[in-house]
Amino acid sequence: MSNGTTSTTTAYNADSIIILEGLDAVRMRPAMYVGSTGAAGIMQLVIEVLQNALDEALTGHASILTVSVDRDGRWTVNDDGRGMPVDQHSSGRPIPEVLVSELHAGGKFKDGAYRLPGGLHGVGLTCVNALSAEFELEVRRDGGRWQGRWAAGRRAAPFVRIADDSTSGTRVMFLPDPAIFGVERAEPQAVERWLRSQSWLTSGLTCTLTVEGPGDQDHRTVRFSSDEGLAGFARWLAGHQELVHAAPIVVHDVGAAGGSGQDIPEVDAALLWTRAFAEDLVCFVNHVHTPLGGAHADGFRAAVGHALTRYARESRLLDQGARHGEPEERIDGSDAMEGLVAVLSVRMRDPHFEGQTKTRLLDDAAGRVVEAAVGAALSAWLRANPVDAAAIVGRAIEASRARLASRRASERARYERVEHLVDKDIYRQQFGIRSKNWHTSADWITNAGLLGLHGGSSQMKEDAVVLDVCCGSGVVGNSFKGKVGRVIGLDLTPEMVALSRTRLDEVVQGDVYDIPFPDNSFDGVCNREVLHLLPQPERPLSEIFRVLKPGGQFVVGQWVPFSAIDGPWMFQVVKKKQPLFVNNLYDEDMRALLSGAGFIGLTTQEFLQWEDIDNWIATWETPALHRHQIRDLYNHCPAEVRAVHPFEISPTGAIRDCWRWVIYSVFKPE
Repeated sequence: MSNGTTSTTTAYNADSIIILEGLDAVRMRPAMYVGSTGAAGIMQLVIEVLQNALDEALTGHASILTVSVDRDGRWTVNDDGRGMPVDQHSSGRPIPEVLVSELHAGGKFKDGAYRLPGGLHGVGLTCVNALSAEFELEVRRDGGRWQGRWAAGRRAAPFVRIADDSTSGTRVMFLPDPAIFGVERAEPQAVERWLRSQSWLTSGLTCTLTVEGPGDQDHRTVRFSSDEGLAGFARWLAGHQELVHAAPIVVHDVGAAGGSGQDIPEVDAALLWTRAFAEDLVCFVNHVHTPLGGAHADGFRAAVGHALTRYARESRLLDQGARHGEPEERIDGSDAMEGLVAVLSVRMRDPHFEGQTKTRLLDDAAGRVVEAAVGAALSAWLRANPVDAAAIVGRAIEASRARLASRRASERARYERVEHLVDKDIYRQQFGIRSKNWHTSADWITNAGLLGLHGGSSQMKEDAVVLDVCCGSGVVGNSFKGKVGRVIGLDLTPEMVALSRTRLDEVVQGDVYDIPFPDNSFDGVCNREVLHLLPQPERPLSEIFRVLKPGGQFVVGQWVPFSAIDGPWMFQVVKKKQPLFVNNLYDEDMRALLSGAGFIGLTTQEFLQWEDIDNWIATWETPALHRHQIRDLYNHCPAEVRAVHPFEISPTGAIRDCWRWVIYSVFKPE
């Protein structure tokens, strides 16, 4: 055809048009309604049922919410709310049957039954029913108990009264359809996090989760109930991180009816600054978690930045810049948010979300209300607490100046020496904090097999003196004890120096770019997993070469990708976990670096180490968003990477990765 299109014999006419009836549309395109056909989709089914129960609690009609999952993946959600109306709908069917069988049917489209619902579109329970191999609905109301059953969205047993019952509430049981979700399972831990969050968000609510394990002894039950509100939530999120101020800053703005009669959103928040680098902002709208934020999160960040900048100007903490001929110093939003742990909860009428999964809020008006409420409350708190305010604002100014200095250093890097790219204060601060849980932050740090290969590589004399550079806690140098005479440690971080002194004969605080020892001082040098973090690694290698005696041995352990196929993917994983990661070194890169530094006699040994990824990313330098992104990188790993890089994802969602370690042994020529 002259227009470049391809001809076809397939007819496009009236017979091509199909009308999907009932719940067939949901079953044909499930991801349109619940986001995916994996574990996340099953989790969305659970949330849809939970949200209906929670809406009863938000109206003050329910105080108990219980959830259970059996070993077959069958979920049950029970509440003590009012129970669905059980009378006949105008269509001639019982109302509960309509609610679980018809899309866009519900009691949340008009005022009255629910003022601030989380469920809005009338598709939640209907989708759960459509995508479940088994679905059972039980309603307790008006002195009776009613029950109905469905399978794949089609009625299996009519909804009828089965017994007298003086209680009230709703119970939903469902089994996600294996024909749609395969063998995927939702993580009970994710439901546990949801219930814990709601116990803080909803005063007077008690949430219980029961999980049946594979054996009779593997059952567990957790219960959440709290009167601490968002302040308790923020303290829990902060965990064991060092705090800038002792108590969370609490914001409570009840909203009001505007001039047009429209409700102004109610805003609650709790803010707690820590010494960490990452921000951790958790947002809710009508108690629905919005992981991608939206207008309310944007308003919150703007409020924090403006409030801290305003206070800094009022207190004359900012450099005016006039005497230097530069513009006035300012605090960027990212600087103000650095280290902040915060919870934001907005309650509003008719919120506009991005899709049924409600991951983002789209209401610009809500953002303006949040900005005004949080800004006013935070400004008032800063003025009333000048000591803590100075610490918070000072931290933001420090972050701003560090960022600016880093930018200027990088601009000068093409003309000046590379040391300007190495911010030693950042290394000291990061690893000083990491030292508190260093040995538990990754399995490889204390793995006996891996350490054994380091010490076992020694070809040094029994009276040899060995230098452990960037020694950390000293475990690598300690693997040479008993094989050599003395082991001396070197580390930049005071906290790590203190740790390694419990293992090594002597430890010096110093810089691997300028090792504080004369030429030809040591019979051996050892190191592990540091070259990834050091700009221009050839410079520290030249320093190591310098302090080695002629004939001295250098033993270095390094994680390397399996091949060029998994290298770029693994770089994304590690970079999101560890911001200081700069060198994605392959085996051939390590060999070239060592030979380029002048070393000879290279031999290698390999060691495969299985790493608990959830434990590995649970460190302070990894923001919550990056942890989710790392998990997504594993869950959506390309097939070609899986073919060369082994890792495991358990039915519960736990991830174990296999890392390829290579221990390199080289010598300085005699």
